[in-house]
Amino acid sequence: MYLTVKEIAEFLELPEPYIENMIYQKKIRAIHDGEQFLVNKNQFDTHLNEMEKYKEIVMEILTQPIPEDIDVRDED
Repeated sequence: MYLTVKEIAEFLELPEPYIENMIYQKKIRAIHDGEQFLVNKNQFDTHLNEMEKYKEIVMEILTQPIPEDIDVRDED
């Protein structure tokens, strides 16, 4: 099954020209049927899943407390 640029833009809540630009930059793989670009739904879903995993890893790193440096001493 394939998704159109409009469907992807609506799902991601992004403007259609932005999605088309990503296709032109080859950041989103798509085919052109002569009228419009089409993106394979399975590839799109895989990409979204990978992005969600990446976001979780980044948030986990950002929420970890900064460890105290053992070399820092209170001189007062």
